This record gives sequence, C-alpha cells and structure tokens, in this order.
Amino acid sequence: MLIGGPGGSVVDHRAGIQTRDSPNAVEEIEKWLPRLHSLVVGPGLGREDLLLKTTKEVIEKSKARDIPIVIDADGLWLVTHQPSVIQGYQKGILTPNFMEFTRLYEALHHEPMDSSDLQRSVLQLSVAMGNLTVVLKGEQDLITDGTKVISCSIEGSGRRCGGQGDLLSGSMGVLAHWAHAASAAGMVRSVNPLLVAAFGACSLTRQCNSQAFQQHGRSTTTSDMIQEIGSAFKKLFES
Repeated sequence: MLIGGPGGSVVDHRAGIQTRDSPNAVEEIEKWLPRLHSLVVGPGLGREDLLLKTTKEVIEKSKARDIPIVIDADGLWLVTHQPSVIQGYQKGILTPNFMEFTRLYEALHHEPMDSSDLQRSVLQLSVAMGNLTVVLKGEQDLITDGTKVISCSIEGSGRRCGGQGDLLSGSMGVLAHWAHAASAAGMVRSVNPLLVAAFGACSLTRQCNSQAFQQHGRSTTTSDMIQEIGSAFKKLFES
C-alpha cells in the first residue's frame, strides 16, 4: 500500500481508492489494512494538515498490525515534526535524501549536523529514533539500524532520475515483508532483516538505473528504470 499520490491525494493503489480530503479517509483505508503486508508512506503526499493527520492515523493503525512501514518524501516531513509517529517502531524504515536527513537530524538533536562524518550522523539519527532502520540516499547509500552502518555502492549511471526514490521505497516495502517472512521461517539469522531488505532495495534501484542508462543515456527516466526491474532482480538475486 502507498499513502501518497498525484496532487497530494491519499491513494490505496491495491484497492484503487482515492480519498483526497475525505472526512472518513481513515475508515476507508482501514478496511484494506488486513490485506496488506507492508505500508509505504509519503511519495506525492503533500503537506496539507488534513492529509498529514490522516497519514498519522493510518501509520498508527498499521503499527498495531505489526507490518513494515517505509516512510519517504513528504512522510519524512511528518516525522520531522512529529517523530513519535514512528519512533521506536522496529519495523519502521526511513529513506531520506541528504536534505530530508539534515532536517530530521537537526530537529531531533537541536544542533547543526556535521556533514563531514555521515556514517556517524546516520548512526546517531537511528539511535535517536529508537534504532529504526535509516537509509541515507546519496552517492553511496548508507544503511543503519543504530548498531552498524553498511553502504551500498553498486554502480548506477551517474544520473539520478526524478521519481527514482519512489522505486526505492516501493521495492523496500516488498523486500521488507519478504525479509521478515524469511526471518520468521529461520532463513535469515544473526542479522536485522530490515538491513537485508534495505540493502537489497538499494542494490535493485541502482542496478535498474545502470541498465536503463545503458539503453537511454542522458534521457533516462524512472519509467525506463521500471522496465528493468525484472532483469535487474534476476541478475542480482537469482543468478
């Protein structure tokens, strides 16, 4: 499920429901929650008070269902102003770019961020958020759960496409569910399954970017990257 969408609407892409400004948006969305394995919040959401209030309530209800929750884009704006909405939820994942990360870090620590040591900063933010998994997107994606920092530096194209973060957060939602299912089955041991999911999603996005660029060069768009998901997934995880 994705909370977000064109024009700041609230959209359930599984159910085909658009509930922009609906006074009973939470009730409309809530009936679909039992069918969901994960929640992705933020892309295209907007920052209107009503939408953020609805989003906060949906997050709370999703936490009660104990499913992975990926927060990106305008969802991070909500977290920056109300960290408690996801703080301490061990199946939560934040996927900020540098600017979003800086805002969130400084809101929590009440001091300027030292950008000279991003690994230390991303670790500190995760700890401040109750050891949430944090993915700082950049030239290298830095991933942490507050205990260790791993980096994903699989070569992409050097061209970042608008909307590329949506591909990352969407794939993160799927892989987070798969990783937790594998952990419950005893297939993932001695490692946080969300770290596995985050590394996998970052790797997949970068591989899609690389493959699309090989075909389309500087005109590459995220739509071109989406066409590469199947072959990129096979190359990374099935070969």
